Amino acid sequence: MNKETKLRARPAAITLTDAANTRIAELMGRAPEDAIGVKLSTPRRGCSGLAYSVDYVTDEQPFDEKIETPGGTFYVDGGSVLYLVGSTMDWREDDFAAGFVFDNPNAKGACGCGESFTV
Repeated sequence: MNKETKLRARPAAITLTDAANTRIAELMGRAPEDAIGVKLSTPRRGCSGLAYSVDYVTDEQPFDEKIETPGGTFYVDGGSVLYLVGSTMDWREDDFAAGFVFDNPNAKGACGCGESFTV
């Protein structure tokens, strides 16, 4: 008897808006030569404990979540995925500020300046 294993595609840990996808494409268009994508992580810093950090990445790590976007590969740090599941990442720009903005259902609180969050 031949049993066939079927893998079900799982949804990405984080959803990127069209504006975030466009920004990733812009970043990859001027990325350092050795960059293979853009990576989101949640290092410990700020007054609430964890912060969002988006940087170029030059090598894949075994436990990183890999999301293919129209503008390039987007990675989520393997150690950060649990803090980010179900989140939406957006890019917002106005006359005074520009940056990635996160709607994170796992965040239980944030510092007053918006720099960091707790889970």
